[in-house]
Amino acid sequence: MQTAVLTLEDGTAFAGRLYGRARSVAGEVVFNTGMVGYTEALTDPSYRGQIMVLTYPLVGNYGVPENFESPRIQASALVVSELAEEYSHAAAQRSLPQWLDDEGIPCLSGIDTRALTKRLRTRGCMLGKIVVGGEELAFHDPNRDHLVAAVGGERRTVYLGGEKVVVVVDCGAKANIVEKLRVRGLTVIRVPWNYDFLREDFDGLVVSNGPGDPTACGETIEKLKAALELQRPILGICLGHQLLALAAGANTYKLKFGHRGHNQPCIEADTGRCFITSQNHGYAVDESTLPAGWLPWFRNANDNSNEGMRHATKPFMSVQFHPEAAPGPVDCEPLFDRFVEMLR
Repeated sequence: MQTAVLTLEDGTAFAGRLYGRARSVAGEVVFNTGMVGYTEALTDPSYRGQIMVLTYPLVGNYGVPENFESPRIQASALVVSELAEEYSHAAAQRSLPQWLDDEGIPCLSGIDTRALTKRLRTRGCMLGKIVVGGEELAFHDPNRDHLVAAVGGERRTVYLGGEKVVVVVDCGAKANIVEKLRVRGLTVIRVPWNYDFLREDFDGLVVSNGPGDPTACGETIEKLKAALELQRPILGICLGHQLLALAAGANTYKLKFGHRGHNQPCIEADTGRCFITSQNHGYAVDESTLPAGWLPWFRNANDNSNEGMRHATKPFMSVQFHPEAAPGPVDCEPLFDRFVEMLR
């Protein structure tokens, strides 16, 4: 069995057994606290450029059912404590190591992921690299790249439904966002992140999730500023929440280690009710900079960071978490119903 080393930018090194594709990669090392859902997480475009550490100790035991959120694995690499080579699931056609190899993704197993996660929580998410065979490789910060441009769709696509038309601005949209809108009888027009959606005839707008620093999406932010003037219903999800906040005049900042997993607690500001949510983000909206008329909607129960906002009088709302789940609980799926009500 070939070995490789994960090295963090602070010099900490973790040696492990190499599965998947034997190649060296560099990226941002982040941890995900979910217990299942690795197929959905790995194919989530929000993980573009990141080395994903899964905190659950055994990964891969149900193989690879094709529950994909995009056509390919988006994470740069996977790090686990124990990787199952055998699997048992009626819908799986191959093992996780086979899938990783097919997609050209390296995986390190046998890592003390608890120690690694505790270091990332203490020091914050760090750059890292998985080096195979002593190869020379520099650290690389993917947040300096325009990650949304790499995953944010390439063409306009129409999904026919009912009379009401919703434009989805694809900044790296998960497939389940479109599906949750389609099952509610809406016609969906999915357009790339830099597409001029203002020329479309639409009843509502959804701004999707996506990777990286939201301030890199200047073209999208400018179009959202114009969309706010139309006063048609808008729903922002994850990166879409951050982009809507920037368009409204608020600021964003980078979190110490982000929120990734499908067991993240969020408190609704008005009711005090706690929802368990699916999340994947490294940036957040600075709630103190929300302009007049915008109200905090949800806050993270662990660190009190902003997890949602809505306008006091206009049909605008956004959340930092994923109401479409995939993976994760569906506690917040009714937010799509609220958005549909706003279209009427």
